[in-house]
Amino acid sequence: MPDSNVIELHPSAAPLIRRLDYRPPAWRLPRIELSFELEPEHTRVEAQLWLEPDPAQPGAALVLDGEGLELIELELDGRRLSADDYRYTDGKLHLPGVSSACRLRSVVLIRPLLNTALEGLYVSGELLLTQCEAEGFRRITFCVDRPDVLSVYTVELRADAQAYPVLLANGNPASSCELPDGRHAARWHDPHPKPSYLFAIAAGVMDRVSTHFTTAEGREVEVNVWADAGMAARCEYALGATLRAMRWDEQRFGRCYDLDVFNIVAAQDFTMGAMENKGLNIFNARYILADIDSATDADFEAVESVIGHEYFHNWSGNRVTVRDWFQLSLKEGFTVFRDQEFTSDLRSRAVKRIEDVRMLRGRQFPEDAGALAHPVRPDSYREINNFYTATIYEKGAEVVRMLHTLLGEASFRRGCDLYFERFDGTAASVDAFLDCMREASGHDLIQFERWYAQSGTPVVTIESQYDASQRRFSLHFKQSTAPTPDQADKQALHIPLRYALYGADDQPIEPAPLTEHAARPGLIELRADQQSVRFENIKTPPLVSFLQGLSAPVRIDYRYTPAELARLAWIERDPLCRWDALQQLALPALLDGSEIHATALSNALGSLLADRTADPSFVALCWQLPEFEVLVDARPRVDVDAVLDARRSLLRQLAQTHARLLTTRYTELAQFDPDSLEPAPSAARRLKNLCLQRLALIEPHGARAFAQFERAGTLTDRLGALAALIHASAPQTNAALAVFKARIGTDLLLNDKWIGLLATRPAAEALDDVVALLDTPHWQPRNPNRVRALLGSFARSNPAALHRRDGAGYALLFSQVPIIDALNPQVASRLLGALETWRRLDADRQAMIEAGLHALRARGLSRDCGEMLERLLA
Repeated sequence: MPDSNVIELHPSAAPLIRRLDYRPPAWRLPRIELSFELEPEHTRVEAQLWLEPDPAQPGAALVLDGEGLELIELELDGRRLSADDYRYTDGKLHLPGVSSACRLRSVVLIRPLLNTALEGLYVSGELLLTQCEAEGFRRITFCVDRPDVLSVYTVELRADAQAYPVLLANGNPASSCELPDGRHAARWHDPHPKPSYLFAIAAGVMDRVSTHFTTAEGREVEVNVWADAGMAARCEYALGATLRAMRWDEQRFGRCYDLDVFNIVAAQDFTMGAMENKGLNIFNARYILADIDSATDADFEAVESVIGHEYFHNWSGNRVTVRDWFQLSLKEGFTVFRDQEFTSDLRSRAVKRIEDVRMLRGRQFPEDAGALAHPVRPDSYREINNFYTATIYEKGAEVVRMLHTLLGEASFRRGCDLYFERFDGTAASVDAFLDCMREASGHDLIQFERWYAQSGTPVVTIESQYDASQRRFSLHFKQSTAPTPDQADKQALHIPLRYALYGADDQPIEPAPLTEHAARPGLIELRADQQSVRFENIKTPPLVSFLQGLSAPVRIDYRYTPAELARLAWIERDPLCRWDALQQLALPALLDGSEIHATALSNALGSLLADRTADPSFVALCWQLPEFEVLVDARPRVDVDAVLDARRSLLRQLAQTHARLLTTRYTELAQFDPDSLEPAPSAARRLKNLCLQRLALIEPHGARAFAQFERAGTLTDRLGALAALIHASAPQTNAALAVFKARIGTDLLLNDKWIGLLATRPAAEALDDVVALLDTPHWQPRNPNRVRALLGSFARSNPAALHRRDGAGYALLFSQVPIIDALNPQVASRLLGALETWRRLDADRQAMIEAGLHALRARGLSRDCGEMLERLLA
């Protein structure tokens, strides 16, 4: 009878892990060989680990990670170990007495079919897939499961040839063969050392689209995009996006692909968006499957962006990985910046920047101001899965963007080249990245490093002064960052502030800024708590615009008049600042009931809508009022009902005022190549559907929206019309929903869209639809996309339903979190994140939320939810 030891996982409070406690690994793993006998019920994994002790840490114990593994055999240098030779407890395999280089062989059993957390090896439909970031590999076999331990992997996969005809792993295919009893095997070898979190396999019945790509270095690469059988046609766009990303990274960053094959697999069950496993990216299917009937224009852009993001990780994350999980933004923030630049270069840079800033202000600014605030490089965590956040990704990208602004394109590129060259094949830190930027540019970045260490969003308060007698214009800056739950004391940051001055003739003027700190025309570097800059020879008081292109993730406090904001919205050369001027007009109109701001906003929006030379996508973005999260973030305390009522009222008022122009533009745009996926028709559809949705608010008959729904040739127009009908409670809503539901059949992703439409109907009664759907076969709590479509959409995108005064929205959320937590703790924890700004709500709602959070904490949920509850209640 083989020795065995089964560890059971129980939720418990995880220990606090601190960044300053980092120590290099005591044992290295230069080589790993794995062999899988794949079965959904129980997979047998044989692992051989070549282990080497760190000479600088003599006598360090050999301890391996392993969770939920049924241990069958264990050998050390060919000697079978008995139960007395090791100890396996609390997710750790202890091997006392081992002090020199050795080869450890283990055989374990794992159960993919029961793995609902989707970490490690799991079942998705007819496929077997892996997800190992951050700590999933320890659920597959024993290892030193940390990102600074890099190994060369050789993997053999064995499976039933009919059930699993396609067998994929990292690296290059080495061999394949037929086996007895209808089984077959495939062997893969990855020559590039990688950490265990980048390990991946995929097996099952899959179809593919395929092509070849020749790198700038002359390497011939086979590029494949795989999906469930019958789905290959919906992978064509993803394949083209992959080729665009590969070529762009060569041209913009000088990075070439480094294997003979690049595989991408679409998974219907996937907790995150996608995973950059070396040579074998595994994607949430929503970011791969796309054609004109199943994807909107926004979906196509997201597919391209996410494919770019994961591909760019091949260098910023894979070839150079992270020393520890505190450095997570080193790979994620840097790569988000790279994927943002990719989309900007291929599409509209102005529109992309506005979309990114909307995301930043709608998700990251509230995170930085709420209970979940943390630095870009956190100081501690209990569960690393909780730190895949907007701060790590979006704010991290803004920090990299600031470096690009300060250093300039040429110096920034030299810094990137130095970083990739110096740390290729190793695990690096934020300090190492900044050292390369400093060395390549000659810039002092010591103070800049605080952006990685300090949480919270800085506020830059600005006062201006004009001296007519001296013809001198002065600006006085004061920066401050409010205390956050994790940090009480804040320091001055190095802030690159782009600006523009406009003269009385509405033309830009570019006088040299005079200051004791670094500055150049168009850019001031703020370093002190307070500093000033002056401009000489200014004939008349200029109109000044701040944060061109959002040069830093800060808030600006400058007292513009409504007339000045309206003027900026018209004359500003920077599209982001034009958009932001309109947002600044909308905030007082919505939060303070300011009629002056509302009128100025309406006039400015009317002028913009009438401008046929303006990019329709830009116009559509400008017509979007600030979202609920932005409105909550703008005040220390908000009246939810008043804010929602004000927003509905202003939307209707704008529609009524501009009804004729909205109708004219809608008719014009409807003629613009309606079914093409090219950028110009896509931009036209964006504004056309904005016009439709505004008109639907004042056209209760719904005829226009229903007519578009019936004739729509793209999913963008179909969903745009359906949303207009639903949001306006038009009489044709139920009929249109029935037609749409019949059209989409059982397609998982399209059903997610249908469910999302119902869950986000902007009305308190939408909660009833959510509750009803929970009691139908459409509710699939094991599928993260379905949880996000229903509960995530409800919690994150329907404040009217979530924040119902009777507390029913909170009650529903609190009742579902434990159910989801038992299946997938990461997904459950993210649902709780919807409550990060709960302390800004009124006293009654705060009391209901606090009681619910305490009740959940008392239930002893997973480590993921336990840490989230602890932070929300801190």
